[in-house]
Amino acid sequence: MLIYNKEINRMFIFLPIEVRAPVLPRAPYYQRAPAADYAVWISCGTDSWCGSVRRQTREWSDRCFPPETKTYCPMSLARVDYIPPWWTYWLHNFPHINLRFQPVDKSFQPEDDNYQQSLIFLGCVAAAGLGLNLLCLAVYLSCLCCCRKDEEEETKKPNSCCVTWSAVAAGLITCVAVGVGFYGNSETNDGVYQLTYSVYNANHSLGGVDSLVTGTMGSMKSGLHLHLARLDEIFATRGDYVQTLQFMQQMADNVIKQLLGLPDWENAKLDLASIADQTANIEYYRWLTYLLLLIVDLIICLLACLGLAKQSRWLLTTMMVFGVLALILSWTSLGADLATAVGTSDFCVSPDKFIMSQTKGIISADIVHYYLYCNQTLSNPFQQPLTIFQRSLTTMQIQIQGLLQIAVPLFPTAERDLLGIQRLLNSSEASLHQLTALLDCRGLNKDYLDAMVGVCYDGVEGLLYLCLFSILAACAFTVMLCAIPRAWRQIACRERDYDDIDEEDPFNPRARRMGSQNPNHTNLHSFCSYSSSMGSQNSLHPPAPAVSTAPMSEYMNQAALFGGNPRYENVPLIGRGSPPPSYSPTMRATYLSMTEQQSRHFGNDFQA
Repeated sequence: MLIYNKEINRMFIFLPIEVRAPVLPRAPYYQRAPAADYAVWISCGTDSWCGSVRRQTREWSDRCFPPETKTYCPMSLARVDYIPPWWTYWLHNFPHINLRFQPVDKSFQPEDDNYQQSLIFLGCVAAAGLGLNLLCLAVYLSCLCCCRKDEEEETKKPNSCCVTWSAVAAGLITCVAVGVGFYGNSETNDGVYQLTYSVYNANHSLGGVDSLVTGTMGSMKSGLHLHLARLDEIFATRGDYVQTLQFMQQMADNVIKQLLGLPDWENAKLDLASIADQTANIEYYRWLTYLLLLIVDLIICLLACLGLAKQSRWLLTTMMVFGVLALILSWTSLGADLATAVGTSDFCVSPDKFIMSQTKGIISADIVHYYLYCNQTLSNPFQQPLTIFQRSLTTMQIQIQGLLQIAVPLFPTAERDLLGIQRLLNSSEASLHQLTALLDCRGLNKDYLDAMVGVCYDGVEGLLYLCLFSILAACAFTVMLCAIPRAWRQIACRERDYDDIDEEDPFNPRARRMGSQNPNHTNLHSFCSYSSSMGSQNSLHPPAPAVSTAPMSEYMNQAALFGGNPRYENVPLIGRGSPPPSYSPTMRATYLSMTEQQSRHFGNDFQA
């Protein structure tokens, strides 16, 4: 093919060659295609060819495409559109009101003060819910302290049952809340991880583009210029060879010009890297904070149930204080999660609008639109510069091949520089293929879709589960704070009833314990006790046989009657600290006769 160049007024012969164009594999959404997969080339020949593509729906589809004579052989893939989930629309429809109670625009505008106030307003709604909850608890506790109920046995049983069921309900709700919280925390973490992973992949692709452009421009400016300068000295006697070298220099300058026309990805790469790093750090501390909150809530519930079971007043009081703190944390987390979910949903409903506004003035709108939608109906903004790059390299390779065949026999010293230029052009062509693959919209569009799926599906869904956890935890701690004061009051009533028992009551178990610990204590009214009788006998010096005038058979009967202990042979039951037994008529007659004999023996000496 003959091509006439008007700039240098020379005709060039171009040999027909086979141009190869890269084809990007479409990896499934859960798997990132490795870099080696981009080295798959499809020849654009005269025959039609078939490409097998695995869609994101995980179905295999074989399509045949007609032959193309262009440099690129585009595969008309079915585009996978991003569709926001229904819960993002539901959250997006939440009222957006600033702190002056004025409605604001629902579009995602994080730099706008009114939009920030609308998110803060949602947190204030949660704070109002916390205040109302604490007010209801204060009213309940005031009524519980002021209202005195009957403390009879009939009224104690229903109260105890109510406390038990309240504790069971609080424990079950807490367990459900903790389970929901763990699931929501994991879902949110997975979504944010997928977001950061996709952003890092996009940043890696942009970094690869920048590295290829910088390396190619450097080799064209320095390496090719050095070889051409030496060849110009060698071919100084041949004007046609020198003109060929000048034409190659023009082609190299044209390549550099086309590379300079590509967008500068350095700023975008730095922005993506900083966004990914900040998001990863914030997510790590958020995940750790919620993990600690879930564990603390579970521990508080378990210790409260333990305090109710052991009837420990100090443990219940401590858990009541921690329960109030946990209630405050639950409402605080609800406000933060709700504001974050609404803001993220505002972004997920129309992410392209926000991205276009953020990249305005940095990257061309056509390029951003090309990567966001990746529609085959859209023209590739890089097609023209890459095509010129490819043609310039092809022209230079043809010229070098001709010089190797014609000039080397005449100038053997030029072979080394010509081979060096050939190697440089081959490496530049490889860089062109890699650059074409990286600049194709399918790679970055896949990262964009993966990021949207991660943050809008898993991320927002996890935030909704965390909101549900906060609501359930607030309900559980409210029930627990209502049950603990009632249980504390029942424990206090039982201790007060136990303290009100008369210590002088001979049938009080405490009195019996005190009597056993102090055996020398004498009772003035128990004048027939063993110790007082013996003391009186010693003071009056009665005759020794006067202790008992009953015969041996009566003595044994009395010993058997009063427990088989000879110590209590003449001691009434009132001095023995035991409940009165059930007497038969015979036993009662025996006891009365014994009492009359003692009265006749001692007389009126110990009358009160």
